[in-house]
Amino acid sequence: MPLKAAGGRKRDGTVFKSMGEQQERLDTAEAPAALVVGQVVPAAVPTGAAVPARRAAFSERVAAWRAMIEHGCARLDLAPDLTADIGSRRWFRGLGTMLGLTAAALAMWPDFSQVEAAVALPADPAVRDEFRSQMIMPLGLGADSGRHMGATPLVRGLSDAPERPRLQLATTLGQGDSLSRMLARAGLGAVDIANVASLVGHAVAGGTIEPGTRFDIVLGPRSQPGAPRPLESLGFRARFDLDLAIARRGGALSLARNPIAVDQTPLRITGQVGSSLYRSARNAGAPMAAIQAYLRALDSHLSLESDLDADDRFDMIVSYKRSATGERQVGDLLFAGLERGGRPRLQLLRWGPQGSMLEAPGSGDSVARPIGAPVAGHITSGFGMRFHPILGYTRMHAGIDFGARYGSPIYAVADGLVVFAGRHGGHGNYVRLDHGGGNGTGYAHMSRIAVAPGTRVHAGEVIGYVGSTGLSTGPHLHFEAYRGGRVVDPAGLRFASMPRIDPRDAAAFRQRLAVLTAVPSGAALAPFGREHN
Repeated sequence: MPLKAAGGRKRDGTVFKSMGEQQERLDTAEAPAALVVGQVVPAAVPTGAAVPARRAAFSERVAAWRAMIEHGCARLDLAPDLTADIGSRRWFRGLGTMLGLTAAALAMWPDFSQVEAAVALPADPAVRDEFRSQMIMPLGLGADSGRHMGATPLVRGLSDAPERPRLQLATTLGQGDSLSRMLARAGLGAVDIANVASLVGHAVAGGTIEPGTRFDIVLGPRSQPGAPRPLESLGFRARFDLDLAIARRGGALSLARNPIAVDQTPLRITGQVGSSLYRSARNAGAPMAAIQAYLRALDSHLSLESDLDADDRFDMIVSYKRSATGERQVGDLLFAGLERGGRPRLQLLRWGPQGSMLEAPGSGDSVARPIGAPVAGHITSGFGMRFHPILGYTRMHAGIDFGARYGSPIYAVADGLVVFAGRHGGHGNYVRLDHGGGNGTGYAHMSRIAVAPGTRVHAGEVIGYVGSTGLSTGPHLHFEAYRGGRVVDPAGLRFASMPRIDPRDAAAFRQRLAVLTAVPSGAALAPFGREHN
């Protein structure tokens, strides 16, 4: 049997056939044609269309994967609403997502390392000089900026430059500074400083000068190089009514006192209360400090919310000074009055060494009035049973809590005697006042106490400051009221306002009241010196 050469496929995909296979194809009648020996037939592979088909198949797989991932994430619900289904598996899954994101945010939190800022001017001297050449500096700072012509060989440097023959200076006495240190900084010598201090000490009581006082100083030429300049003159305002001038005459310093005429007519401001007492007083020209003192004085005798009518008239008198040189100085509140229907309803006069506002006899004496608030704040807890935020159980809250800022002043609601001031258990820093007649008040959780046991205080006087000592969760005032040794609701506490004037001072009190109430409204604003003509 003859051997046939086996056919096969080349590496490049073409097909070849043996001689025996070709002969069998020729012997077959149905075969229309036959390949010659060694003829190569390429495989029918559509290479041009295979690349787009593969790309389309890959895109379909990617889209399928993406749809599968989106469907899985939608079913997983990694960020559910944490306000719904609390405690469920879905809720805990959302909680875990939130905690994980929080941890990732904290892990990538930037540190607070120092960041080097750019310098104001380049460090390169040449570039810095170029910047300075485009600047305009004042003469007082040397005016060394701008373009300058270069020195020629004909320019010779000076061995010594002449100084100014006289220096005029203005300096201010700072808080906590002394006259001697200020004069030394101005360039005075030790001898002149000692002479000035001696002269001023004899002219001003106690040698005290108010901080912020301006000094005008003139220094003369030096006697020799390196020696301090001698003082030629010095002037300043020692008091509101006194100018002091120190000058050198015949080689020695002498002091001249220059009194200044001062008008001390009190400033009286009246007007209608209207819808707002504060706004009406401000529109009438009353200083803000005087309005605050007026409101504080009235608040200790009546309710500013319920006892004032729009038709009432306010009347306040404050101490007022104005000098012939034009300066003005507003002082303390001297008189606080309130009129209704043309008749005085309340008259308060500043009286006594402590400057208390005392009620004039006959203007509502022996009238019981509700107490004012002991601190500028709002009520956060009332009187009665409540759940204690620290002890954790319900018990009697024997007072009223006022929320206020830390350090706010606490005022006595009425005149009284300090019977206790110190640490008092859960009350912390505590003050108790005895108002007489079995009535008393207590003030707890203070940061600082401003009174001592045994001292007598007046209504509106500061007795301490808001704090958070004792059993307290934050800065506030716990205010208590006592009647007959038992706690009562402070909201219903009322005190009878009685005149507190010593009978021996009654005549002087009435005379002072008559003098102040006789001052016309706006008399202090008349042209200076008219009332002296």
